[in-house]
Amino acid sequence: MALRRFIIEREIPEVGSFEREQLRGAAAKSNEVLAELGPDIQWVESFVADDKTFCVYLAEDEAIIKKHAEISGFPASTITEVRKMIDPTTEKAG
Repeated sequence: MALRRFIIEREIPEVGSFEREQLRGAAAKSNEVLAELGPDIQWVESFVADDKTFCVYLAEDEAIIKKHAEISGFPASTITEVRKMIDPTTEKAG
């Protein structure tokens, strides 16, 4: 089964002011849990705002994302499946 793309909104107070070492630790914890869960979930990238992160994941389903959140301790406040992607070149596709 192909992995589907999800955007995960995580509400984490003051995450935007975390120091590099704090972010490095968070990434290490997330990677540890991803390794434990296996190939059905992959972290692509995250965008850090003031009190939230927006994470892009590839996953088999929403359930494994919730499991990652539970084990890692990072909340998955909102999970949204991406149905289609567009970019500036979409206008010219055809």
